[in-house]
Order: sequence, then structure tokens, then C-alpha cells
Amino acid sequence: MRRHQFHLKNVDPTFTGTSRLHLQHKLLTRLCAMMSEGEDADRALDSLFIQESEEVYRNPTEVKMSQIVLPCHANHCGELSAGQLLKWMDSTACLSAERHAGCSCITASVDDIHFEHTIGVGKVVNIIAKVNRAFTSSMEVGILVTCEDLYTDSQWKVCHAFATFVARRTEAGKVQLKQVIPCTQMEQMEYSLAAERRRMRLIHAEIITDLLNSSTAQLGECQEYQDAVPAERTRVESVELVLPPHANHQVSTFGGQIMAWMENVATISACRLCNAHPTLRSIDMFHFRGPSHIGDRLVLKAIVNNAFKHSMEVGVCAEAYQGGEPLRHINSAFMTFEVLDSDRKPRTLPRIRPEPVDGKRRYQEAIARKKIRLDRKYIISCKQTEVPLSVPWDPSNQMYLSYNNVSALKLMDTRNNWVLTSEKNKVRLYTLEENHMLCFKVEMHVSVAAEQTFHLLSDLRRRKEWDRHYEECEVINQADEDDTLYRVATPSVSKRGKGQDFILLASRRKPCDARDPYLIALRSVTLPTHPPTEDYTRGEVLCAGFTIWEESSSVTKITYYNQATPGVLPYISTDIAGLSSSFYSAFAACSVFLEANKDSLAALHSLHCDTTLTTTVSSLQEDQQHQ
Repeated sequence: MRRHQFHLKNVDPTFTGTSRLHLQHKLLTRLCAMMSEGEDADRALDSLFIQESEEVYRNPTEVKMSQIVLPCHANHCGELSAGQLLKWMDSTACLSAERHAGCSCITASVDDIHFEHTIGVGKVVNIIAKVNRAFTSSMEVGILVTCEDLYTDSQWKVCHAFATFVARRTEAGKVQLKQVIPCTQMEQMEYSLAAERRRMRLIHAEIITDLLNSSTAQLGECQEYQDAVPAERTRVESVELVLPPHANHQVSTFGGQIMAWMENVATISACRLCNAHPTLRSIDMFHFRGPSHIGDRLVLKAIVNNAFKHSMEVGVCAEAYQGGEPLRHINSAFMTFEVLDSDRKPRTLPRIRPEPVDGKRRYQEAIARKKIRLDRKYIISCKQTEVPLSVPWDPSNQMYLSYNNVSALKLMDTRNNWVLTSEKNKVRLYTLEENHMLCFKVEMHVSVAAEQTFHLLSDLRRRKEWDRHYEECEVINQADEDDTLYRVATPSVSKRGKGQDFILLASRRKPCDARDPYLIALRSVTLPTHPPTEDYTRGEVLCAGFTIWEESSSVTKITYYNQATPGVLPYISTDIAGLSSSFYSAFAACSVFLEANKDSLAALHSLHCDTTLTTTVSSLQEDQQHQ
């Protein structure tokens, strides 16, 4: 179980002294009781904070909505319409964004949403939204949806989503958003991860396009199935007139309303394939291309792109026009549906026969998107303890592996229950034991600029200049400017034993702003081109890397993290037990290495060019996304 700390900051003023201790005891007691009944720690904690957050902590951007599901909100199966839920989620998140921005905000994008459960009539939907992080004029809002049964006093998670909102221009010009100040460990974690999720959003469209192009080229011709349903039969087109009730207080169509209309035509399309009521399971990440206003005619089109054994992908598009003007593309989305039997198990679906040309393209792209979706769910959605140490790497999952790599390091960095084990020559060694795994970190300061430190430590080939555990290091693949695959060999810890080798993905990140560190994240991956050999024992790294904080123009704090696996433990066990000082020697050598190379102008110039290019590209992508 992951260790959680309750921070009683910003509590009600009456909760002081004995009351505060009593409240903390009450929270811990309830958490233990929930977990003793077999509930997951994270889910129990989410549920606990939903129940107790009024007493414990008040995030200034937090907005709550509770709705009882009435028959008018439900479909003919007595379940809450996913479109209605999307409307509630969007309006709650928008109010949270506006509370932080102090001005009107619009929905720019919504990340992948996976619906874990359906919600029946009579149940209560609880939605909590809060701003995780603000950037220049955009902000990420986290949305947690739970369902409550009033008769059994039980709650469960329905979905967790992230939406990006943009502050609208005012008469004074473009809005400069104030910073979000995280106050709890959970908020610090989301704040840190928000920067990595933003990076994924900015490159998402380009990456997906490249993957689809490469994947569909390998798929060949579509398979022909007997009794396949013609895709044309599933085509749906509907028009909606945008009226004042559909608009927000800015006289623009609610993003949630557009999503609800899109879900409606997608459901009809899915139903035409299977002649049964489908259940929406997930919506892929999408961006709003432009606004819609009162008086617009919104044209919604949907078609089943492909049907797999137990699921189908429906593509849906929203376009708007007024009078005789041409159609404006508002949004496109891909929704995955299932059909459940009486035991709530997915039914086998009929196959689809795609239309010529465009239909076959959509059919093949749906196969590629399914693989991407599975990679994303497997790599990102799984908890760290549920993911195997080494995950196969290929270009189709590079973006998600990189995200997982950096996120794991950021999660380790936000933990605040490290125990100082020993200190020598201003090098500190900390440990943290949880989930039957040992984590350690080494912390020190150097008189070298943070930018130069980042560049010198980023190239693992130079690590053998200061770390005797690095015997060999070669670049296998330079995936892009931020991600590199290495093979690293280390000597044996015993005289007769074999050495170990590792296939590592190194993901480096520059700060999003002054509140972020430089990051170099490492994790093991597998490559078919580099199988284990007889000369070495294949080792694995679950999570390791450096965070580099600039404390002044010439002083940098370096922290090295490692979530120790059986392959790593032999190298560090004596240090942690206090029987050896090899780690201190290694990091003292690291300090000497950095000091000796701190004036490497060529390296610094290269990094400046790299930073300028990356910043320019990111700014252009964000501006295009928000236009």
C-alpha cells in the first residue's frame, strides 16, 4: 500500500488542538476500515476525501456538484446518459477554471475518459473539479466523478478526467493566469504531472497522425467477413439548432452540450450495428477546433469505423454553420462502445463491411487506434506495482512509455516521508520502504549551473567517467530529442559472477517554468533487437533518475532516485546498511566531474539552441491549439 499523509492545512479555524488530532485519527480510522473491506488504497483515499474534504481541506479552486439521477436523465435501460454526465462534468470543471482565472473560460480539450461503471436512476452523481496547474493562459482541471448509493451509504469511482480550459481575452487583452500553489502532497503530485500531460497534449495530434500512417501502411487490405453489416447502415446525421438554453454565460455553446449531442448520434450509430443498446466505455482525447454560438446549426455525423470482438469504434464529427456560410469544423471524437448481456459481460459483436476508399481508411485507422489505446491504457492507467518491470518499446508506444517514465520519477519526487539514513561530506542518503519495495535517493549540491548540470548528466555515455558501476554504455536508438535508448553494462558484484546489462529508456525534460526542475528519468524496456546474452545477466530498472533544481545561477541541487529492484539491490545494500561508502564516493566523483566540465561552452551552446527550438515549437503548438 502506498503511504498517504493527511495535511490539515487550510482547515476550518475551529479545528485546532485536540479537535485537529481527533479529526486526523478519525480519517485514519476510516481509511483503515475501508481498506480492511478490500477496497483499493487510492480509491479509498479518493472516497475518503470526498466525504471529509469539507472538514479537512478547502482547495480554493475546488467546485463540487451533486445530482440525483432522475428518469429524465436516463436512457431506456434506466442508466444515466453518458451525454448528460459529460454536460455535468464540463460545467463543473468550467466553474472551477473560472474561479481560478477570475474571468470567463472555454473548454479547449478533454483527455481520454474511461467510464468504469454505469449509473442507475436514483443514484447520486458527485463531481469534484479543481485546477491542478495554470500555465500562461490555459489551465488543467482535474475531474473526479463518483457514484453514491443513498441507501447503502457506499460510493465508487466512475471516471477520472482532465480537461484544459483557456481564459478568454478581456478588454485589457490576453489574460495572464496566476500560479496555482499546491498545499498537499496529492496536489503537488498533480501539479507536477500536469506539466507532463500538457506536453503530451501538444504533441498528441502529430504523434497519432504519424502512428496511424505507419500502422495502416502495414495492415494491408481489409478482411472480408460473411454476414458483415455494411458500414453505411450505421451512418447517422442529425442537426441541432443552438438555442439560449444550450449556451453558457458567454453566449457560446457549452462544450459539454456539444459532447452530449455527439454522444447521442454515436450511440444511435452503434445501436444500428448491434440492434441492442450499447454502453459507452471510453472517449479518446479530443480538441475543440473552434467555438459555436447561439443561432448556429450544428451538424452531427457518426458512423461505425470498425467492430472488434467485444467492442466497436464510432467516429463522430460536429460542424456548424449560419445562413449560407460554409461548415466550420467544431470537433471530432472517437468513442468506444460495448454491448452488455444480462450478466453485464460484453457480447460478441457482428463484423462491419467498410465503404470503399474512405471507409476502408477509417476501418484500418480504427485497428491502429485500438492498438494505441491498449498501449496507452496498459502503460499509463496501470499502477506502478501492476506494470512489469520491462515493457516492450516500439514507436507506437514511445509517447506513453516516455510519459510513464517521467511521471514515475515525478511521483517519487513528490513523496515527503523519506527517512535520512546517513550523511557524509554533504551527500545525504535517504530511504523509503513501501509496497515491499525499497526506494532510495541521494541528495547533494554542486557549484555548477543547473542547465549545464542537466546537459552533462543527460548523456549516459559520460556517466562511466564518474560512476564505477557503469562499465559500458552505448546508444541503441535516438528516438527523438527527449528520449534515448541505451544499453548499459555493469560489472559483477562478486569475483565469479556475471556482470549485468540493462536496456534503458532515458527521458529528459527541461523545466516548464521556474517552478519545475530539470528531469532525467530512466526505466527498463525490452527490444527484440537486443535480447539477453550469455555473457551478462539481464537486469531491470523500474524507476530511476535525476531531478536538478536551480537554487541560484551557480548552485544546483541534484537528487538521484532509484526504486530498487533485485538487480540493483546488490550494488546498494551495503551502503544502506552503513557498511560501505561506495555511493558517497560515486557522487563525490560526480561532483568533481561536473565541476571540471562546468565551463564547456560548446555543450552549453548546444543546449541553448535545443531549449530555444523546443520552447518555440511548444509555444506555436499551444497558440494553434487555443485559436
